[in-house]
Amino acid sequence: MWSAQDVARDRVRRQANGLDVAAVAERVAEAAVRERETAEQLRGNGSFYAFEMDRERLAVIWLAQHAEWQRVRDLMTATGWSVYEPEQDAQGSVWAREREERLAGAPAAQAASGARGRKEAEGADELRAEVRLSAASGRLVQTVAGRTGLRPSEVLAQLAERIVVGEDGTVSVPPFTPSW
Repeated sequence: MWSAQDVARDRVRRQANGLDVAAVAERVAEAAVRERETAEQLRGNGSFYAFEMDRERLAVIWLAQHAEWQRVRDLMTATGWSVYEPEQDAQGSVWAREREERLAGAPAAQAASGARGRKEAEGADELRAEVRLSAASGRLVQTVAGRTGLRPSEVLAQLAERIVVGEDGTVSVPPFTPSW
């Protein structure tokens, strides 16, 4: 999965191609507005449409896009380019190559990870997982971990050990106090 910076850099690189400094400046202003709006919506001062992505990720992407549009504008101004050409942007080209390399290597890394997972599952009766939590959920887990002296992974493991699946398929965790 691409980071917010990867998404922003790729979008800006494609969208800026052939734009002059004035058009890029307009995109900087638009990105600033979008960054502010998504930050306000994230704080609960606005509404998101149901089909939009995770609020936090969208806010971070607009923050990154704003920064990238500014970088392109500053580069064009400093170098005197009349239009943006991605191939001339040395830093942007390095980032694009890095994204392509990561993308090309992803299937091999995923296959290796799957093979390791199958091997571990055959040899042990445990599950190793990488979990991505929303910022709000992550803060809660870290708060609990900080209060109990546990690592966040230990808090999640204790939560998982207490999962109860109801007859109707609902999943819950009865109240408990995490401990060593």
